[in-house]
Amino acid sequence: MASIAGIDLGTTLSSLAVLNPIGKPEIVPNADGERLTPSAIYFDEEETGLVQIGVEAVNARHLNPERSVRWIKRHMGDVDYRLSIDDKQWSAVELSALILKKLKQDCIRQHGSLDYVTVSVPAYFDEIRRRATMDAGLSAGLNVIGIVNEPVAAALYYATTCEVCGKVLVFDLGGGTFDVTIMDVKGHRMEIACSQGDHALGGVDFDQAVLEIIEKAYREEMKADLLRREIDKTKYEDEAEDLKKTLSRRPVARKMLYGPAGPMRFEITREMFEQAISPLVARMDMLVDLALEEAGMEPSSIEKVLLVGGSTRIPLIQQHLENTFGFAPSAAVNVDECVSLGAAIHAGLTLLRDDPEKVPKGIAGGLRDISLTDVCNHSYGTLCAPIDNATGRRTIENRIILEKNTSLPCEASQMFYTVGAGQTELEVTVTQGEDTAPQYVNRIATRRLKLPPGRPARCPVRVTYSYDVNQRMHCCFHDIGSGKTLEVDLCMDHADADGGEASERCDAALQAFSVQ
Repeated sequence: MASIAGIDLGTTLSSLAVLNPIGKPEIVPNADGERLTPSAIYFDEEETGLVQIGVEAVNARHLNPERSVRWIKRHMGDVDYRLSIDDKQWSAVELSALILKKLKQDCIRQHGSLDYVTVSVPAYFDEIRRRATMDAGLSAGLNVIGIVNEPVAAALYYATTCEVCGKVLVFDLGGGTFDVTIMDVKGHRMEIACSQGDHALGGVDFDQAVLEIIEKAYREEMKADLLRREIDKTKYEDEAEDLKKTLSRRPVARKMLYGPAGPMRFEITREMFEQAISPLVARMDMLVDLALEEAGMEPSSIEKVLLVGGSTRIPLIQQHLENTFGFAPSAAVNVDECVSLGAAIHAGLTLLRDDPEKVPKGIAGGLRDISLTDVCNHSYGTLCAPIDNATGRRTIENRIILEKNTSLPCEASQMFYTVGAGQTELEVTVTQGEDTAPQYVNRIATRRLKLPPGRPARCPVRVTYSYDVNQRMHCCFHDIGSGKTLEVDLCMDHADADGGEASERCDAALQAFSVQ
């Protein structure tokens, strides 16, 4: 039987789930028997070439923090990130692939194969980070058939496990990322309305807030710095996380701190913790408000709030949600596991839609009644050079072609025009973002389209963008007069991610498009 799986590649914890013979997702424990695998890597300094993943890596990192990696998900899509170990430069994609390979090996050890996989990503990951996640899966030797947004995966599992219906808000707060997604759920039919989020906001930031309280308390009482070396920071990062978890269960947490000036008894209250994280919670409140505004809803329109991610166990988070919506949020499933479980369902739905003959009958029967309609999580456009009415000069502008929150699959076209007479090429740029100003959007691909010589200005070029249900985007730039076409498939191409300022491409943009 084909092995169909979903993977939650998390900032702090990762997990893998497979569909059983009747289409129900089940977590695959790792080689240690644990259902969750820490997203941690340690390069052994005694045995060259030995790489430890998971709990072993978390424990070993105290030996040499410089040979350890945690929270690599926060660097996904960062082309400048490199970790130098034993004369090798590791990228975020390569490091993430090591974690995925560990999950793959543990799955194959128990199930014999791993044939089709969907990997989850934060809903607010841009195209560059999504592509990096896909690349990590391919580098790990996985047959990645799709990418699914984490809150969507979680909602899939919620909706197929317990009673969920109406206007639903998914509040997904993990170890390193935050997403809020609004959807309409009718039985096993789900339609996404919109998503908002922050790819650098999560449990790690709460740990850092506790660590700062610890440092300040030791400095004030003992007149010395607690964290003098990197190894000290590594130790007390774990202590801070443990204190945070304790404060979710009790009003007070205590630890002994062993610093250079001697031991010190440390006490932190839940009130102190909540005050320290209040700016982070305010950011979450703002994103919830923004999602409601985009969906055209008031808090009273929401009928259920679903919790996803371990950091939603913090009482202050739940209190804020209850104050906003007037009822307690739901955590009817395991908030740490629901993303991978839902991703497995998504993998089955993807394969059932794209290649149904490869889906065993029992799994197909279990998935038959489930339906999902997702949306674009960003707007996509291109750079053009319209004439400014006030100055009479051309300016660089981002023109949106596919709007955020458009239901998938979708397609949209706009007509643009060449700028100069005798123009022999177009430099076209695919952008991602909501702003018209070029400096505030991401350039995710730049290509050149050759044109016939000797033509006048203002020759029409049709630009068509399409986005499919597997989160893959296709762009077509069609020169009407010559029939020449440039196609950019963002499923296959790496995003450029040059990060340059708008001024660096002004000349090229002026030689590309004007608009009516």
